[in-house]
Amino acid sequence: MIPFVDLKAQYTGIQDEINAAIQGVLETCQFTLGSEVAAFEEEFAAYCQAQYGIGVNTGTSALHLALLAAGIGPQDEVITVPFTFVATVAAIDYTGAKAVFVDIDPQTFTIDAKAIESAITDRTKAIVPVHLYGQPADMDPILEVARRHGLVVIEDAAQAHGAEYKGRRVGTLGDMGCFSFYPGKNLGACGEGGMVVTNNTEYTRAIRMLRDWGAEQKYRHVLKGYNYRMEGIQGAVLRVKLRHLETWTEARRAAARYYNELLSDSGVPTPEVMPYVRHVYHIYAVRTRRRNEWQQALLAKGIQTGIHYPIPVHLLPAHADLSYARGDFPHSEQAAEEVLSLPMFAELSRAQCKAVCEAVKMLASQSGTEPEENHDTHAFVQKQLAN
Repeated sequence: MIPFVDLKAQYTGIQDEINAAIQGVLETCQFTLGSEVAAFEEEFAAYCQAQYGIGVNTGTSALHLALLAAGIGPQDEVITVPFTFVATVAAIDYTGAKAVFVDIDPQTFTIDAKAIESAITDRTKAIVPVHLYGQPADMDPILEVARRHGLVVIEDAAQAHGAEYKGRRVGTLGDMGCFSFYPGKNLGACGEGGMVVTNNTEYTRAIRMLRDWGAEQKYRHVLKGYNYRMEGIQGAVLRVKLRHLETWTEARRAAARYYNELLSDSGVPTPEVMPYVRHVYHIYAVRTRRRNEWQQALLAKGIQTGIHYPIPVHLLPAHADLSYARGDFPHSEQAAEEVLSLPMFAELSRAQCKAVCEAVKMLASQSGTEPEENHDTHAFVQKQLAN
């Protein structure tokens, strides 16, 4: 079996370091926030080229608190994309604001910067570009539009630890950047975790209070806040893993290059990387109209794959209240029908890459020239929900 992600292989390589870090927290009993979290905040902020880092319990909480710190609330609108994990939109909803969608660029799967301005209304307060799969969105035109309209830019960098845009790390390109440390992420905790990075002292102060019941100091509650604190064990684990992140990132990039090389003559669409970015390949997604068929065939050969994401958010029943319909965002809808995520993790061997690509090329050759199909998105969504 070639796994989609192999967390056990990662742990095996750094087992002694992880065990010692956890043992240290058990001995100090600093289980919530504490010195390990504070040290990780400082170290990860420096890694992101930011002045401040605020550790929280999840990436979703990071987005939620960043939006609140920016003053987002009921009656406001926040522009983002429908082709993302649902948490991006859920965090907007938590504030009482409304998510307003813009379609993706079909090459990069990130927000189409040219389409943002037409979505702006007098209620628009922020833009949340998503650095999907580990490739940064095209930030310069996004920031230019935001400056002209007085909008806050909050980067959803949950999949983009260490990614770069024109030589700068994501997270500090906008006003705030939000990261997830879910276990399967490029930098993953042994549980849940998240962080907001920023260079803004006011946002930092607000988020530090909001994550801890709105308290400026113990029992002095200045704001109506939340229990979103990062655990001490996660801070300790993430400090260990951060020391290995660059090595792991380069291993991912090497695996992606090898995939590209092996699939270059297959006719299979592989990730398109913009020349001005450093892609960190949280996900390596190919495209095929026979995605579900391919996924089943690869699994039969012992190759696990993923789908990120099978239903765009505007077609999910949970967000039907946004009043969008199929056909509103054709690039997002087509991507949702076609993307297939191949195994990707730092320990992925060349032999495993080769086995994956041989299987993919065999499927592509059997498919021949894929016929033009009538993409019935409604039927597709119903099938996904049934599964």
